[in-house]
Amino acid sequence: MDQKTKEIPRCAECSIKKTICRQEDGKGPEYCPTLHWSDVVEASLSEYETPQVKDFALNATIQEGECYVNKGQDNPHARYAIKPRVQETIEFANKMGYKKLGLAFCGGLKSEAKILSEILKAQGFELASVMCKVGRTPKEFLGIKEAQKISPGEFEAMCSPITQAKVLNAANTDFNILFGLCVGHDSLMLRYSDALCTVLVAKDRVTGHNPLAAINLHDSYYKKLKDEKFNTGGSVKVTVAENE
Repeated sequence: MDQKTKEIPRCAECSIKKTICRQEDGKGPEYCPTLHWSDVVEASLSEYETPQVKDFALNATIQEGECYVNKGQDNPHARYAIKPRVQETIEFANKMGYKKLGLAFCGGLKSEAKILSEILKAQGFELASVMCKVGRTPKEFLGIKEAQKISPGEFEAMCSPITQAKVLNAANTDFNILFGLCVGHDSLMLRYSDALCTVLVAKDRVTGHNPLAAINLHDSYYKKLKDEKFNTGGSVKVTVAENE
């Protein structure tokens, strides 16, 4: 099938119980990437042949399996998970032989970042940590308007994930942990980090940093997620004109 005529993958919409991506005799819909994007699948698998990538992926898969106990029993309900993500992160870093970790954290989680720092150091890691406001660059640098600040009329330093990434790059960290960075800021941190990264905390100011809570309540308290059209609380996306 020509790539231009392929249906875009829509795995989230698949209702097949016995899927081809999990079982050899499974099935898939017309938009199944396992069935219809085999060229992309094969090309991606070649990336795992790079020694560093293969080792990283292998240890990540081993870590996944080690998060469960009572495996291999006849009763599927006997198996259950036993490790929080912070423990997984520590164990994975040890598997990879990492010695120096980087922590890019949100200033709103400074106390929690301090606790994490203590935990990681107690586990024997050297830690380089950088807060989002590093550099104290004013938000005006980005062209923000006064009314778009959190506290109009006051000085506000912008979050600078690119600076966070470059500071950790300069510190030669082996592996970086993202800790509550804003939507979009996390994207830039991931893009500019030389070291591979993991996300320990995904910021969600309303749900105590548990984004899944709103999705779990999509039929009740958060029906607006499907019933309403909204952007970011009434604000408008700003586009900078080329002649500005």
